[in-house]
Amino acid sequence: MPVPMPKTKSESTAAQKHDRNMRPQKGNCEGLTWHDPRGAKCALPLQVAGLAWFERDRAWRRMPVAPKHKLPEAVDNLANCTAGAQIRFQSDTTRVAVRVKLPRVANMVHMATTGISGVDCYAGPAGTGRGLRYYGTTKFDMTKTEYEILLFEHSEALMRNFTLYLPLYSGVRSVEVAVEPDAKVLPPPKWNVAGPLVVYGTSITHGGCASRTGMAYPAILGRAMNAEFYNLGFSGSGRGEPEVARTIAEIRAPALIALDYEANSGGIKGLSATLPGFIRILREEHPKVPLLVLSRIRFAHETLQSESLRARNECLSYQRQVVSDLHKAGDANIHFQDGTDLLGRDYEECTVDGVHPTDLGFYRMAEALLPVFRRILGAGQ
Repeated sequence: MPVPMPKTKSESTAAQKHDRNMRPQKGNCEGLTWHDPRGAKCALPLQVAGLAWFERDRAWRRMPVAPKHKLPEAVDNLANCTAGAQIRFQSDTTRVAVRVKLPRVANMVHMATTGISGVDCYAGPAGTGRGLRYYGTTKFDMTKTEYEILLFEHSEALMRNFTLYLPLYSGVRSVEVAVEPDAKVLPPPKWNVAGPLVVYGTSITHGGCASRTGMAYPAILGRAMNAEFYNLGFSGSGRGEPEVARTIAEIRAPALIALDYEANSGGIKGLSATLPGFIRILREEHPKVPLLVLSRIRFAHETLQSESLRARNECLSYQRQVVSDLHKAGDANIHFQDGTDLLGRDYEECTVDGVHPTDLGFYRMAEALLPVFRRILGAGQ
């Protein structure tokens, strides 16, 4: 007997009809005062973090607007994704809202709109970067390219620390933040790590496929360490090109640089052709900065495809050997981390599609990498 199909659009969206938590939500934004953190004359001390060239270019972009070295087209395009970008401040406001203009509608087949184009709100105790807790996410009409949504509301006007995570994939044309007009707004607490931590990689670094923006593994690590992370993951395009290495090398005073691009490298042939040169270019500008080479996580099909497992092990062994050789040659600040077990024993259950982690996968990655980063940077981080 054939299954009856919905007759109308309203029937096909019954969940939204019967469950208000499934609907786009705006909230009461009336009476709030709006501020553009990108504006040079912004009246509030709203800090934009996670973008290495923001102070110079004033652009919602992860690479320079006018790079000295011509970037690959894909990297240049994907640099407009705002993965890792944050707006930070402290305030006793009882309401926080955002107004966002997107360049396009969300259109990825295996990732939630809240992760592609949304904004996450985290709040915690004032005076410290520790203790941030998730509060809410923008839930908007996914067919639109603009939204204005109340992200935080509380009955008590207590001084709190706020971090807003910008979209992972869509990028933004503009972002404004609103607070109560009589609220006190202070700069955010200082970072616990002197200098940004830079992670270069693939879609997995980029944040595919976190359900919301604060769940990419660099963001989770950043909260755990109270450290600024520059997310330089480029979906399908972390290929280790020298132009990209030279651009990353321009970042001033990084605390650590991690290379997590094996999954896009083209296997052992591509990895062996790029990794030594990438490291050499970074070392020309940052001879003493800790470098971490990270082999990729396990993909689900490795349980049945022995060739895929063999190829990953070959790349893993090669990266380990490169780091070992450099260490023996006198580079005491280069490190290797095997990514095999970052997702845990049931790794095949931690992805959306066998490759890209879910929130569970990203949480496990961050949980496993946290002691690695802390060990490299020193105790107390």
